[in-house]
Amino acid sequence: MSKVIQYLQTPTFRKNLIAALIAIVCVFLAVYVGLKIYTKHDESIAVPKIKGLHINAAIQELENAGLEYQIDSVYQMDAKPGLVIEQDPEQGFHVKSGRTIYLTIITQVAPEVAFPLIKEKTLIEATAILRNHNLRIGDTSYVADIARDIVLDAQFAGQSIRNGRMIPKGSRIDLVLGNGLGANEVEIPNLIGLPLNEAKFALIGAGLGLGTVTYDPNVIDTATAVISVQSPGIEKGLTSLGAKIDVTLSLTAPAPTTGTTGTSTAPKQQVPQTQSNPPVTKSVAPAKTNTPAAKSTNTTPATVQKKENKSNSLGF
Repeated sequence: MSKVIQYLQTPTFRKNLIAALIAIVCVFLAVYVGLKIYTKHDESIAVPKIKGLHINAAIQELENAGLEYQIDSVYQMDAKPGLVIEQDPEQGFHVKSGRTIYLTIITQVAPEVAFPLIKEKTLIEATAILRNHNLRIGDTSYVADIARDIVLDAQFAGQSIRNGRMIPKGSRIDLVLGNGLGANEVEIPNLIGLPLNEAKFALIGAGLGLGTVTYDPNVIDTATAVISVQSPGIEKGLTSLGAKIDVTLSLTAPAPTTGTTGTSTAPKQQVPQTQSNPPVTKSVAPAKTNTPAAKSTNTTPATVQKKENKSNSLGF
């Protein structure tokens, strides 16, 4: 123990201790200065505004500021391709030179999606399906068909498109719809006086449909009710194939009016003509008392008898 204490008191120990302390201080200073230089202490750059710029202009801004960048892309149907929509760090944040700025841009090449099944769907259903697949509706045209607003054909770039075909997202799809009028016209059947079940059968045979059914307040048993009013009526003549006929059911159907006027007026015209016959029969009645000797007088009663028979046939 005494030798150790004696060594610590020697000039050699003191020189070695001073040298070690100086080395430690130098190493500390070197590390401190090196880290300060490496981390660029007290040096910062404000991140410029990149969001909203096109990617080419954004890259130029970052290079001028001495910043690095990393690009990610997403697709948005209605956004401009190549537009920067996100940046990290945000504008005005202070970073070291050479810091990486993360950018999100709108891809310039849209990804593809399989075309969905929209044929035989209504316009509302087809619109929802296309939006769910990031597709847009283009022009709509109508053709003659009994189905109204039903998709009959879908076209892309002027050509009919089949289900499952890969097309870019955001593409415009033109639709061909039915106008509900039909290509042909048919004659409207007369439903007056028919029960409802027979009217349905007649409409189906004519290529028409049953519309609104209205009942009179007096109808209790619908099985015995008949159609009293139909709209459109037979006076319209023709209607579009597939059109619907509205009907009203009553206890009795209206009586037909054709031909009743002529039969009621005919007897009235004959009455004045037969009223002039009775004086004639009264004047010839005494001729029956004449003698049968003269043949010429027999012809007169016969003639008179014919007139009497004629007048009796008229009801007088």
